[in-house]
Amino acid sequence: MFPAENLRDWRGHRVIGSDGGKIGTLEAIYVDTRTDEPAFATVKTGGLGRARLIFVPLDGATVAPDHVKVTVDRKQAKSAPAIDTDGELLADAEPEVFSHYGIDYSPGPTGERRLARR
Repeated sequence: MFPAENLRDWRGHRVIGSDGGKIGTLEAIYVDTRTDEPAFATVKTGGLGRARLIFVPLDGATVAPDHVKVTVDRKQAKSAPAIDTDGELLADAEPEVFSHYGIDYSPGPTGERRLARR
């Protein structure tokens, strides 16, 4: 499980894929609204003028002093759903984020969102 004590402390750390490739820089954590546990991170990728935030799952992620290693490889992460660096994840885009990684998605019992930014 990803340590959730000080989520803000992880902002700016490098995110490394399971293949050892650098994916980008951790920007924000999204928690599962059912459990309040970290579920996804947004990772800043791309250069000046082309930067975007991609979503990567945190299940099974490990932390080191200078990076976070996720269980998906760089190629899969780079093709993940993304938002603009000043954008937000829309409710109707949540299922696509889960689907990209083969994770089952279902909204809350009364249609609540599954992810919340922390």
